[in-house]
Amino acid sequence: MNNFGQRIRARREELNLTQEQVASQVGIKQQSYQAIESGEVKKPRYLYEISVALKCDMAWLLSGKEKEVKNVEPIALKARQVPLISYVQAGVWTESCELRDSTGFEYIMTSLELSDKAFALQIKGDSMEPEFKEGDVVIIDPVIKPIPGEFVVAMNGESEATFKKYRELGYDEHERIQFELIPLNPDYTTMSTLTQQIRIVGTMVEHRIFRRKR
Repeated sequence: MNNFGQRIRARREELNLTQEQVASQVGIKQQSYQAIESGEVKKPRYLYEISVALKCDMAWLLSGKEKEVKNVEPIALKARQVPLISYVQAGVWTESCELRDSTGFEYIMTSLELSDKAFALQIKGDSMEPEFKEGDVVIIDPVIKPIPGEFVVAMNGESEATFKKYRELGYDEHERIQFELIPLNPDYTTMSTLTQQIRIVGTMVEHRIFRRKR
């Protein structure tokens, strides 16, 4: 089995699982999983999640060179699914129970202990380069309050949320904390509560970088 997709299919069939069952555990649509098995997707970003669902070694799935894990009960991982949502949805995520209870999302697996309001975003644009590049995924927990230097998702009156670095400026005369949202790319403008209304949606707890084309 020299093909990545062939190894995944063989392992799935060995476990007597359907494509739908594995896709559900991974947090993707069945069509997306089928594309992986057929070889249309050479190196999926859900490699870790697939290895957990198929109870096998991630290196073996990727290269075929490592010994496959068979007939061994793996250590239980406290993994959970986090919905991958849009920047528009992020702005109303904490306030909309209907949206959080809806289906049809893609999901990211994580072993972190998070609130039930946690979500994932895929980075858009270059405002946070070089540390965050387009296509990276960040996991956000609205329950966690940021400390200076952390990264947050926030609303500033636009229809979409924004992802920036958080920096405190001190307190105003009403003892309300004032802060800035800083882009890491100097070509973009810093936002400040001194000049506009900004609402923090949540704090980043994980950053995932996927292999990029050279």
